[in-house]
Amino acid sequence: MSARDDILTAVRAGLGRAADADQIRREAAMLLADPVSTRPVLASGALTDAFAARVTSPKVAATLDAIDSLSDFPAAVRRYLAKRGLPAVVALQPAAALQSLDWSGFQCHAAPAPDEAVGVGMARWGIAETGSLVFHSGAETPILANFLPLHHVVLLRASTIVPYLEDYAAAAAATGEKPPRNVNIVTGASGTTDIEGSLVLGAHGPRYLHVVVTAG
Repeated sequence: MSARDDILTAVRAGLGRAADADQIRREAAMLLADPVSTRPVLASGALTDAFAARVTSPKVAATLDAIDSLSDFPAAVRRYLAKRGLPAVVALQPAAALQSLDWSGFQCHAAPAPDEAVGVGMARWGIAETGSLVFHSGAETPILANFLPLHHVVLLRASTIVPYLEDYAAAAAATGEKPPRNVNIVTGASGTTDIEGSLVLGAHGPRYLHVVVTAG
């Protein structure tokens, strides 16, 4: 027997009964037949409001800012740094949309260091249901930039916020683009309770997550 068979045998033994494949298929079909009834109800209002309510909730614990246009993003980053007492030194994601902005007064570099204080990037989608950000890997979107900085400041276009997780999958498929090698769905700052059940922030990634939603 393979290791997989050993694991499944142990699971069946723990359940005390054999898994009924037909029953699993029937139950899955029931869930898919009426997805609305199984989805959590989002906060009332626009998707941006629902996303904002979730991303700033205690369980996600990110901070949020809103701007009118993409050109306002450097000023929003500056506000965050000033509030935190941080210097204007950032690892800036090498995305054309960000690189084209006016970063006067900032010291910007592309590759984040292992002890990077602030990383500035852009999410591909936002998910209102969970307050999550979606990042696709690529030449302009290095994945390490999402995990190395202590503070991660992320731009999100309001038009890319979708209601539910499965809506992200549909939106990604609709682009017709080749699937990325890596997809990261990030919900809040990094945290773990692996050590004696105590919450430790920044264990596997940024300790602080700040989302800036742009209407334009």
